[in-house]
Amino acid sequence: MKISERILNMEESPIRKLTPYAEAAKKAGKKVYALNIGQPDIEAPQEFYEAIRNFEGVLPYANSAGYVELIESFIEYYKRKNIEFKKEDIIVTIGATEALSMAMLVTCDVGDELLVPEPLYASYNLLASQNSIKIVPIRTQVENGFSLPSEEEIVKLITDKTRAILISNPCNPTGRVYTKEEVYMVSKIAKEHDLFIFADEVYREFIYDDVELVSFAHIEDIRDRVLLIDSTSKRFSVCGARIGSIASKNKDIMKQILKLAQARLSAPLLEQIGATSFSRVPEEYIIESQIEYGKRRDIVYDALTKMDGVVCQKPQGAFYMIVKLPVDNAEEFIIWLLSEFSIDNETVFVAPAAGFYGTKGLGLDEVRISYCINQESLIKAMNILEEGLKEYNKIHKLSGVEA
Repeated sequence: MKISERILNMEESPIRKLTPYAEAAKKAGKKVYALNIGQPDIEAPQEFYEAIRNFEGVLPYANSAGYVELIESFIEYYKRKNIEFKKEDIIVTIGATEALSMAMLVTCDVGDELLVPEPLYASYNLLASQNSIKIVPIRTQVENGFSLPSEEEIVKLITDKTRAILISNPCNPTGRVYTKEEVYMVSKIAKEHDLFIFADEVYREFIYDDVELVSFAHIEDIRDRVLLIDSTSKRFSVCGARIGSIASKNKDIMKQILKLAQARLSAPLLEQIGATSFSRVPEEYIIESQIEYGKRRDIVYDALTKMDGVVCQKPQGAFYMIVKLPVDNAEEFIIWLLSEFSIDNETVFVAPAAGFYGTKGLGLDEVRISYCINQESLIKAMNILEEGLKEYNKIHKLSGVEA
């Protein structure tokens, strides 16, 4: 039986591919600190569960565009962010992942190209492969805080197949919040070269140190080019509910996206009903979550800066960071941590960063660290990582690295 070339050419998720090693470690009795995945441990608002519990009767299909009350609550949410949308500008999706896939399908044909800053969210690679689209990476580096290159460097990457620029802001996996100047530069490029902008702003609420976030949806003269990707998953700690959205002022685009929404019938209604309650959640919930993640960031960053040979930048947003380690192959190091190393029968699981690049061969000595677990666990995890690096380099005697 023949298997499609499309699926054979699709990579595994770098976030989850080493999970069997973590499961084996747990089965062997080790405690594993999971820093590989962005799974918040802050409890979801009780309003969400109350809304679901209070539902009675037949559970029908939802409208393909989304539960009306939920769309209305999204409109109110965006108003508070100085973003104006109408009901017809928003479609509820099965998480941000479906929203991104829809954006790709309505703007790109087979073989078309997307410009994406790298390191990039690993699922961008998977979704592009799934939809037979090519990712063209815009190179950024840890040494300069993952800032975007010049306009000239980005324009050089544009071809007659380029359809859009996909940008995560705040950025998963780097934690970068792009400056106002960078946002306007990307907007200028899109306008001058007739490109769409897929603005993935899922981590909008998680910004630290009074850094300013400028949304692409704030820029009036590109409003018809912006497809705003969003999700309730991280904001309210409901990753399993799978409720996201795609929004645009471009009526033609939204008409085509609705076809895709109709093809999959609807996003899950019960979860949409639960998500409607988020409009009633006190603002303190988000503020307290942001403060907590900021403290966790500081624990991880401060610990990493004390480790020999480690290179990292302090994240400005989201709850991730890309870290360069003093190892030749980060994936092999992670497997060693899970399989052969522990302190007091505890070890740590981080994600190899090579899968967060569009360029093959980059990120081999880097990892993505998610700081979603509690502060005490992060302190222990950072100690395990530091001692693990020392022991690993003693064993492997890497050239140019002091044991």
